[in-house]
Amino acid sequence: MAQQGIERIKEGPARPDAVKETMRAAGAELKAFYQAFGRYDFVSIVEAPDDAMAFRLLVAIGSQGNVRTETLRAFTEDEYRKIVAALP
Repeated sequence: MAQQGIERIKEGPARPDAVKETMRAAGAELKAFYQAFGRYDFVSIVEAPDDAMAFRLLVAIGSQGNVRTETLRAFTEDEYRKIVAALP
Protein backbone atom coordinates (compact mmCIF):
# COMPACT_ATOMS: atom_id res chain seq x y z
CA MET A 1 0.00 0.00 0.00
CA ALA A 2 1.29 3.47 -0.77
CA GLN A 3 1.84 5.95 2.06
CA GLN A 4 -1.31 7.90 1.15
CA GLY A 5 -3.32 4.68 1.24
CA ILE A 6 -2.18 3.78 4.74
CA GLU A 7 -2.71 7.35 5.98
CA ARG A 8 -6.30 7.16 4.72
CA ILE A 9 -6.92 3.52 5.64
CA LYS A 10 -10.41 4.23 7.00
CA GLU A 11 -11.44 4.99 3.38
CA GLY A 12 -9.96 1.67 2.26
CA PRO A 13 -13.09 -0.50 2.30
CA ALA A 14 -14.74 1.72 -0.33
CA ARG A 15 -11.81 1.40 -2.74
CA PRO A 16 -12.56 -2.08 -4.13
CA ASP A 17 -16.07 -0.92 -5.06
CA ALA A 18 -14.65 2.11 -6.86
CA VAL A 19 -12.12 -0.08 -8.67
CA LYS A 20 -14.86 -2.53 -9.70
CA GLU A 21 -16.86 0.31 -11.23
CA THR A 22 -13.83 1.80 -13.01
CA MET A 23 -13.01 -1.58 -14.49
CA ARG A 24 -16.59 -2.36 -15.44
CA ALA A 25 -16.87 0.97 -17.27
CA ALA A 26 -13.72 0.10 -19.25
CA GLY A 27 -14.88 -3.41 -20.13
CA ALA A 28 -12.73 -5.22 -17.58
CA GLU A 29 -13.63 -6.99 -14.35
CA LEU A 30 -12.22 -7.23 -10.85
CA LYS A 31 -12.79 -10.96 -10.38
CA ALA A 32 -11.49 -11.21 -6.81
CA PHE A 33 -9.96 -9.05 -4.09
CA TYR A 34 -8.05 -10.43 -1.11
CA GLN A 35 -6.53 -8.56 1.81
CA ALA A 36 -3.21 -10.22 2.60
CA PHE A 37 -0.45 -10.51 5.18
CA GLY A 38 3.21 -10.24 4.31
CA ARG A 39 4.97 -8.50 1.45
CA TYR A 40 1.75 -7.60 -0.35
CA ASP A 41 -1.16 -5.86 1.34
CA PHE A 42 -3.70 -7.17 -1.10
CA VAL A 43 -4.07 -9.35 -4.17
CA SER A 44 -6.55 -8.64 -6.95
CA ILE A 45 -7.51 -10.86 -9.83
CA VAL A 46 -8.46 -8.78 -12.85
CA GLU A 47 -9.74 -9.91 -16.22
CA ALA A 48 -9.36 -7.48 -19.13
CA PRO A 49 -9.83 -7.88 -22.88
CA ASP A 50 -6.09 -7.41 -23.45
CA ASP A 51 -2.85 -6.64 -21.65
CA ALA A 52 -2.80 -3.02 -22.83
CA MET A 53 -6.17 -2.30 -21.19
CA ALA A 54 -5.10 -4.03 -17.99
CA PHE A 55 -1.96 -1.89 -17.92
CA ARG A 56 -3.94 1.33 -18.52
CA LEU A 57 -6.33 0.50 -15.71
CA LEU A 58 -3.58 -0.38 -13.25
CA VAL A 59 -1.65 2.79 -14.05
CA ALA A 60 -4.82 4.87 -13.66
CA ILE A 61 -5.57 3.25 -10.30
CA GLY A 62 -1.96 3.55 -9.13
CA SER A 63 -1.81 7.21 -10.13
CA GLN A 64 -4.43 8.01 -7.47
CA GLY A 65 -1.69 7.47 -4.88
CA ASN A 66 -3.37 4.91 -2.63
CA VAL A 67 -1.56 1.78 -3.87
CA ARG A 68 1.54 0.64 -5.67
CA THR A 69 0.93 -2.12 -8.15
CA GLU A 70 2.94 -5.10 -9.29
CA THR A 71 1.52 -6.98 -12.23
CA LEU A 72 1.69 -10.70 -12.80
CA ARG A 73 0.34 -11.98 -16.11
CA ALA A 74 -1.26 -15.38 -15.51
CA PHE A 75 -2.11 -17.87 -18.24
CA THR A 76 -5.16 -20.11 -18.17
CA GLU A 77 -4.70 -23.84 -18.47
CA ASP A 78 -5.84 -23.72 -22.12
CA GLU A 79 -3.40 -20.88 -22.91
CA TYR A 80 -0.61 -22.83 -21.23
CA ARG A 81 -1.40 -25.94 -23.27
CA LYS A 82 -1.35 -23.94 -26.54
CA ILE A 83 1.96 -22.31 -25.65
CA VAL A 84 3.58 -25.64 -24.85
CA ALA A 85 2.09 -27.31 -27.94
CA ALA A 86 3.64 -24.59 -30.12
CA LEU A 87 7.17 -25.21 -28.81
CA PRO A 88 9.66 -26.38 -31.45
